[in-house]
Amino acid sequence: MNGAAASQLGHALKSRQLVMMGLGSAIGAGLFLGSGVGIRSAGPAVLLSYLIAGALVIIVMRALGEMAAARPTSGAFSVYAADAMGPTAGATLGWLWWAQLVIVIAAESVGAAGLLATVWPQLPVALMSLVFMSVFTGVNLLGVRNFGEFEFWFAILKVAAILAFIAIGVLLVCGLLPNVPSPGLSNFFDHGGFAPKGWAGVGAALLVVVFAFGGTEIVAVAAAETQDPERSITHAIRTVAWRILVFYIGSLAVIIAVVPWTSESLNSPFAAVLEVARIPGAATAITLVAVVALLSALNANLYGASRMIYSLAERGEAPRALAHLSRSRVPTVAVLASVAFGFVATALELLYPDKVLPTLLNVVGSTCLLVWALSLVSQLILRRRADRAGTALPFKMWAFPYVTWAGLAILGLVFVLALSIEGPRLQLLSTIALTLLIAAASEVARRMRNKTVGNN
Repeated sequence: MNGAAASQLGHALKSRQLVMMGLGSAIGAGLFLGSGVGIRSAGPAVLLSYLIAGALVIIVMRALGEMAAARPTSGAFSVYAADAMGPTAGATLGWLWWAQLVIVIAAESVGAAGLLATVWPQLPVALMSLVFMSVFTGVNLLGVRNFGEFEFWFAILKVAAILAFIAIGVLLVCGLLPNVPSPGLSNFFDHGGFAPKGWAGVGAALLVVVFAFGGTEIVAVAAAETQDPERSITHAIRTVAWRILVFYIGSLAVIIAVVPWTSESLNSPFAAVLEVARIPGAATAITLVAVVALLSALNANLYGASRMIYSLAERGEAPRALAHLSRSRVPTVAVLASVAFGFVATALELLYPDKVLPTLLNVVGSTCLLVWALSLVSQLILRRRADRAGTALPFKMWAFPYVTWAGLAILGLVFVLALSIEGPRLQLLSTIALTLLIAAASEVARRMRNKTVGNN
């Protein structure tokens, strides 16, 4: 791990924005609308699944924090993989992550427009999707300071909604809401007990909930554009991890206490709790929060995708034009290239509903698992290299290398679970196939470049 190299990008992100970006990236529509799937898979024992997945995310973030504090760069884990395992590994990881984000951008745009249409049916989904894509392209082109401020306030709204939800849930469970009977804690143990489906259920839920934490790695990408990268990434990693656990575990505990895990209303778990609490407009409020969550993720993912492909271009792993910076130090071409596929995929999805995006998302669906695994392997290699060289690191992984190996062990369990179930198995194998294809293309392109340079 070498000292941070000077970046041409700006350094306008503040530490508070990086912290909230880390929170916002992990608090998405998957929590507000999708957590019921995990609850139905394991019953109340889904809390164990979230604790295991949360421990994994904390380990991965700590590993990324160690590398990012030593070398803040917009390529983040792609650069660290290149340093540790060679340029093909770095380019493969960068292109894979970029491909995932540009597909997810389209899904989030269509998803947000669809959710908004459930509240106001008169709003055309196609037009709103186009508006969302255009607005956040503009936000990203205006500069990292504006992007950071947008993400900060988006995250504030999501965090405020979760805190309010947890507060209402605690009052409800304690019997402090007027004219609303308390459910007590019986739902934790009724309907088959705490773990009605045993460890098999906990494992099935783990496979579901681990993906809910995807996106936290964007903090390592954004650290390169903060005003004080070393201090900012250290602060963000130390504060974000435990806050994510508090918000997730707190929310899930409220849902499980109030709504039986066998209830059909868990299709929208937050709304189900608020309806029990007799809060008017609960379903509408949660739908609007989910829209905000999706738009926040769209904004962050467009930022992450543009910075990754900019980094690839800087390293010669993508067309050089993508490294062009505007006067405000924004990689304009990289932003436009990243959003272009999103516009195309959005148009195709609107023309052929539920056909294009589900297929594309299935191919890149396990990307976060590969990013986390290779990030931990990179940290193992680079940390040992730094220790041998006597390099002082500003931020370190706990109990190295044991904690890193523990993270890899949890990931190994997730891979085994994914391969044992038909749907997740197809998704994981599709992502691995795409990864191998990208690796082969990157290696061929590098050899052709080297041959051209040698001939000149």
